[in-house]
Amino acid sequence: MSSTSQKNAIARRVVFPFTAIVGQEEMKLALILNVIDPKVGGVMIMGDRGTGKSTTIRALADLLPEIPVVADDPFNSHPTDPDVMGDEARQKLEQGEISVAQMKVPMVDLPLGATEDRVCGTIDIEKALSEGVKAFEPGLLAKANRGILYVDEVNLLDDHLVDVLLDSAASGWNTVEREGISIRHPARFVLVGSGNPEEGELRPQLLDRFGMHAEIRTVREPALRVQIVEQRSDFDQNPPVFLEKYQQQQQELQQRIIQAQELLPSVNMEYDYRVKISEVCSELDVDGLRGDIVSNRAAKALTAFEGRNEVTIDDIRRVISLCLRHRLRKDPLESIDTGYKVEKTFCRVFGVELPEDAANVNGTGQKVGAARS
Repeated sequence: MSSTSQKNAIARRVVFPFTAIVGQEEMKLALILNVIDPKVGGVMIMGDRGTGKSTTIRALADLLPEIPVVADDPFNSHPTDPDVMGDEARQKLEQGEISVAQMKVPMVDLPLGATEDRVCGTIDIEKALSEGVKAFEPGLLAKANRGILYVDEVNLLDDHLVDVLLDSAASGWNTVEREGISIRHPARFVLVGSGNPEEGELRPQLLDRFGMHAEIRTVREPALRVQIVEQRSDFDQNPPVFLEKYQQQQQELQQRIIQAQELLPSVNMEYDYRVKISEVCSELDVDGLRGDIVSNRAAKALTAFEGRNEVTIDDIRRVISLCLRHRLRKDPLESIDTGYKVEKTFCRVFGVELPEDAANVNGTGQKVGAARS
């Protein structure tokens, strides 16, 4: 990053650097894997208040490289890929009138009280009838296309709106219909939801639609807590100096993500491993095939992130709990399984030894030896 672009970035907005975030490795890994392969299906982050959920997600969006878009396009349309292009951009492409601009990966916050019109967009029926044009006012789904859509307190959001978000995230398109007039635009985004289990659980059908589930807890270790408080204080006192300190790490991680995205199509997983993943899902009585698909995708994304072409058993082990634990049938009085049941089944099916500390929990509330970024 040049000094000029760095100054511009600081003038635009100051965001806590992703590589400076202490702990919460499970959440960071799940977010990175979804950025490498958005088809993993998003992340549901459940945990205590004040554990840096929003900070981490904003930091990741800020870390990502700029993307090429059609200039002045309300949907952040891709200049060459028709699958992530609005109708107007597609027409411009056919006529050879495309002008390209660069923009930061969009990060859209969905307010808790948002209406369906605010989320999906609205059609001005009067203008459409009087002038014969499809007068469309884009909503948050349009702004989030090719970016990250973050829903805090998703468990308090109206179920109907959650359905709309999940449908768009799965199909990659948003359709708005009013009085016989229909508008369709691309809406491909990484859906990130967060919530506090104390404020109510999500319905199992909705929980199942999130690709991965990261559980975070308040850091208990005093030394780590002091480190987090001091870092935040240093950042608030002098953001440019703090950003400069982490600039190299930020660039290195950004480069790893770019290389992983390029490497992903060539990553291979042995047939035997794919069968065993499905065997784990079957033994755990996971409904549907989403668990199988997401586990495959996440393992490949992790392999690409580490710069390799062949998925290993360890890659699968590091992601399978994140992909399956929220899909398990459970007693209504239980909270979501921490992943021990998934890990135990994984070890039996794959014929590997269950670590003695698999059921232990460390100071950050995560399993010892769990996913690392």
